[in-house]
Amino acid sequence: MNKEAIYHRPKDNFAYAYDNETLHLVLRTKKNDLEMVELVFGDPYDWIDNQWQSVSKHMKKTGTTSLHDYWFIAVKPNYRRMRYAFICSNEHESCIYSEGGIFASFPSDIANYFCFPYLSSIDVFNAPDWVKDTVWYQLFPERFANGNEQLNPKGSLPWGSADPTPTNFFGGDLEGIIQHLDYLVDLGINGIYLTPIFKAYSNHKYDTIDYMEIDPQFGDKATFRLFVQECHQRGIKVMLDAVFNHSGYYFPPFQDVLKNQEVSIYKDWFHIWNFPIVTKPRPNYDTFAFVPTMPKLNTKNKEVRDYLLKVATYWVETFDIDGWRLDVANEVDHHFWRMFRQAVKEVKSDVYILGEIWHDSMPWLHGDQFDAVMNYPFTNGAIDFFAKQNMNAATFTETITSVLHMYPQNVNEVAFNLLDSHDTPRILTLANDNEARVKLLYLFQLSFVGTPCIYYGDEIGMAGDTDPGCRACMQWNPNQQKQELYRFVQSLIHLRKTNPLFGNHSDIQFLQSNDASNTIVYEKNDGHHRLVFFLNAGEKEANITRDILRISSCKYLTEWHIQNQQARKYRIDELPTSITVPPLHFRIFEIV
Repeated sequence: MNKEAIYHRPKDNFAYAYDNETLHLVLRTKKNDLEMVELVFGDPYDWIDNQWQSVSKHMKKTGTTSLHDYWFIAVKPNYRRMRYAFICSNEHESCIYSEGGIFASFPSDIANYFCFPYLSSIDVFNAPDWVKDTVWYQLFPERFANGNEQLNPKGSLPWGSADPTPTNFFGGDLEGIIQHLDYLVDLGINGIYLTPIFKAYSNHKYDTIDYMEIDPQFGDKATFRLFVQECHQRGIKVMLDAVFNHSGYYFPPFQDVLKNQEVSIYKDWFHIWNFPIVTKPRPNYDTFAFVPTMPKLNTKNKEVRDYLLKVATYWVETFDIDGWRLDVANEVDHHFWRMFRQAVKEVKSDVYILGEIWHDSMPWLHGDQFDAVMNYPFTNGAIDFFAKQNMNAATFTETITSVLHMYPQNVNEVAFNLLDSHDTPRILTLANDNEARVKLLYLFQLSFVGTPCIYYGDEIGMAGDTDPGCRACMQWNPNQQKQELYRFVQSLIHLRKTNPLFGNHSDIQFLQSNDASNTIVYEKNDGHHRLVFFLNAGEKEANITRDILRISSCKYLTEWHIQNQQARKYRIDELPTSITVPPLHFRIFEIV
């Protein structure tokens, strides 16, 4: 037994309160090293005749990577307190793994055991429930629809008449979005994420001039209020983009600093190294990514904090928005985000707070800052396997298994799972214009745990390379849309919203991967029914043994057909011993 590989810590994603009664515990061990793990646990104060009262339960292996196995258990301690240790066994030996070390037998002093001191309900990670059943649609407002040409910025081009550039405008606005809300309802969307809509200089609006005003090219506050109301009447939530890491160059406080230099009353609103201020060859003040037009805000400054918190609460309280997406969230201090959460949740308790972080984000996900982060580890794995074809099946399943064990389950349930965005190439382009690969991407995304997001136009086959190519005008001509792809995505969204097993109310686990055929098999399980997915990302027909279905005790199973939304019921003896999956295709079986 490789004892030095056994790992657990009594916090974060390894030990956490799932709800007011339940603790989730995870143990990590060397791959294929242990045959069984048991949890031994009890209340630290429960003693009878000088004997500590404890029980043991078997843990379940929930995933495997190239290096590790993960073991999981959910328990309900009688008095919300718990001391615990792990019995680790293989065919050669057993040991007791605890906070005090590794023992051959149970230590008499329970101070050696791991401790979960008390399950306090106020400490339970508490994200809004509605997010679990939301399918998002990301809109780049300048490029979705032009509903009022009178608002067009000077020099705007006719809709879709040119390729997008970093500086051109086409006149997309809020009225245009309102006019196409029923299109989104028809697709099945019930959440809209808007990139910034506040007054700004650029077409992308990440260089804010006034956080308290709608950009004139998008409309005014009355139009925005109508937009939110129209969305809510259709059951659609609205999430805005908060750019609080940095302002724009023309933000009045920064303009005051440029004018008055070291005597400006706003000089401490920013991170200025020295005076006079220069922008070339690099700015002598902190910015976003050395971009001189995006000076970083000093959120340690009370005036800055008060201003930004006023912005955050104003749009929730005045317009009833449902969420904030936080731009460059990892570069803003944790103290500010804790104040941010408290402020907006006091106004509306079920506001969704989403941070833009591209790496391991556990420090922001303890329940005191964000509800979720943009799940780029999921994104990168899915794109590399299904679209780019530069990841084999085993590595993909290991990657996603790591993603599933990176955070607590209640965090995973609201993770923001995107495939592309305004910051990345579009999925059809990443898939080398292969529509079948895009379908596999959508199938995996929409059957995965979390809250999925579709980037505008992907559902009708829009293509485009990285910024600015991914920011083209929405294609509204039906003859230029991939209608069959649209119907496929529509069917998946319908399944996700109407079938809890397919959607976000079941556990997911990989059952098999095959590098030779580039196939994966995974299962959704709600404790009563199972749904098994066979996905073939390879260019050749694949044959997978039906034994992976584990149907020895079943008499019947049902195969789902997404395209025609029908199902076929089989007797077990009718199903071949080998399940054939065509190239770049899939099969789905439900087992009761």
